[in-house]
Amino acid sequence: MTTTPLLSIHHATKRYAGVHALRDAALVLERGEVHALMGENGAGKSTLIKILAGVVAPDVAEIYLNGQPIQIGNAAAAFAHGLRFIHQELTVVPQLSVAENLFLGRPYPKRLGLLVDWHALNRAATATLARLGIDHINPRRKIARLSPGDQMLVKIAATLLGAGENGQAAQLYVMDEPTAALTGVESERLFRVIAELKAQGRTVLYVSHRIDEVLRICDRVTVLRDGATVASKTIAETNQREIIQMMTGRTMAQVYPPATGAVGNEVRLDVRKLTSGKLRDIAFQVHAGEIVGVAGLAGAGTTDLLRALMGADPQAIRDVRLDGVDQGKLDPAQAWANMLAYVPQERRSQGLVLTRAIRDNVTMPHLSGLSVGGLLLNRPKEAALTTTVGKQVQLKANNIRQPAYQLSGGNQQKVVFARALANRPKVLLLDEPTRGVDVGAKYEIYTLIRAMSAEGVAVLMASSDLSELLGMCDRILVMVEHQIVATVGAEGLTQERLLGLCYGQRE
Repeated sequence: MTTTPLLSIHHATKRYAGVHALRDAALVLERGEVHALMGENGAGKSTLIKILAGVVAPDVAEIYLNGQPIQIGNAAAAFAHGLRFIHQELTVVPQLSVAENLFLGRPYPKRLGLLVDWHALNRAATATLARLGIDHINPRRKIARLSPGDQMLVKIAATLLGAGENGQAAQLYVMDEPTAALTGVESERLFRVIAELKAQGRTVLYVSHRIDEVLRICDRVTVLRDGATVASKTIAETNQREIIQMMTGRTMAQVYPPATGAVGNEVRLDVRKLTSGKLRDIAFQVHAGEIVGVAGLAGAGTTDLLRALMGADPQAIRDVRLDGVDQGKLDPAQAWANMLAYVPQERRSQGLVLTRAIRDNVTMPHLSGLSVGGLLLNRPKEAALTTTVGKQVQLKANNIRQPAYQLSGGNQQKVVFARALANRPKVLLLDEPTRGVDVGAKYEIYTLIRAMSAEGVAVLMASSDLSELLGMCDRILVMVEHQIVATVGAEGLTQERLLGLCYGQRE
């Protein structure tokens, strides 16, 4: 006996200027399941979601809710059908309290028919938060003072209060890259909330590029590629390798490009001693053409290490040599001048000025070399440099004047890499270099890192993705409590063994 799906969409097709964003795509969602939607950038995920949200009108599509055909002509219709969308850019009012945000669009409880009953409002908010197991959030607290993760949980909780006069209670939650800006602890809270929603019989469409999360929390996965549905499978009948192959058309062995050059004998980066308020007696070497990984649990000090090497920690006591030359006590500008380049963990807040053009972001540290007499910027020279490094990183953009915020996550990261490449670095410091980018963009970034190491650049790469470290690095430094506790060769090392070292197990 088969059950009627909660929601299904068939033959979804959408063209933009003759180019297919969706091509006869299909998606079937069962009641009470967590269903992953995966695909590279440009695969059609966003277009499919926008059709369900009533934001984009399809050229062709058949949509069924509880077995009945429906039309979703606008966002109000999607809401009325019980569809809820949790985006990365959350629609909350920072100046209002948690309780006030929960009741936005709904009548506040009143006393004497006139005054807001704040006690009743906060009690109702507390009960709603408790239903999802997130009663650590104070309903009286201003939203602006919450972490991004807790703000997202408040947004989800708001949907549990019902749809008021404009529709029915939530049946389907569509979560678009919900953990992109969350810490590990915040992600765990979100996963518990998703499990609670599932236990209540609600359906979650989980849009993500993070395969480890999908394998852990989802029941089924549908993969799109080039606008078409490649496959829909239960998690039990698939694995990481197959998902990657479905998304990219490549096998997992092709995800990490092979090394094209040999590690040199020359010690390019020689850290003889590095100590700060957190870091303790750090010492290691990176040879020309070598890729050295840095592994560690959250808070182990991997980011602190890279920032100290880049001169961003004024408290650091350093004995660091580049090609045998003592770097002394330097700041980030001096480190940049000494041909060290840094790709930070948070590209949107630390690596880019999102409102500025690609060319501005690429050339910002190079303005003195692009200026006439130190005053007048040589625009043709700036354009030539941006175009050259843009081609090297395979940047996909309309033109170099396009604002950074309009780019995909992968192309934003390529802009940060392009700026580093323009410095012709001897040492490249990478902090989570592929965080928040899809599998296809990851491959292009890995290829770029390989190419730079083949030219003799010493690469130090911190990452929480252990498979990434094992696939890309020659050696791996393991950090525990802000000190290096082990240095291991990547060849033959297992992910389980590396994780054990991160937890402090001895070799």
